[in-house]
Amino acid sequence: MNISSFSQSKDELAIRKVLETQNAAWNRGDIDGFMKGYWENDSLMFIGKTGVTYGWANTLKNYKKGYPDTAAMGKLTFTLIQVKKLSKEYYHVTGKWFLKRSIGDVGGAYTLLFRKINGEWVIISDHSS
Repeated sequence: MNISSFSQSKDELAIRKVLETQNAAWNRGDIDGFMKGYWENDSLMFIGKTGVTYGWANTLKNYKKGYPDTAAMGKLTFTLIQVKKLSKEYYHVTGKWFLKRSIGDVGGAYTLLFRKINGEWVIISDHSS
């Protein structure tokens, strides 16, 4: 994915691993597994086409409503544009997402704010369009 991977920090590699794990979970139809990349907290913020959703449980519910089966989920591809360190505790990630689906392809862009909490990198804010 990135030929300059030798220059990536341990934190950046961990963040990329979170995204790879999410991608794999989505592509096997596992929304619960996909959600493991998110901060399991009421303060999680997800911004999508219907507005702002607060909370991990509400975000999970919205994903399951919007993607009720594997036909709706399709096969996900993430394309990273930028992984930027903001501080020891925060990273900002920008990318594109694409779903290849039998019911019609769909895609867009996203920005993610990652925070290191209890030694683990998690998404605390997701703005996907």
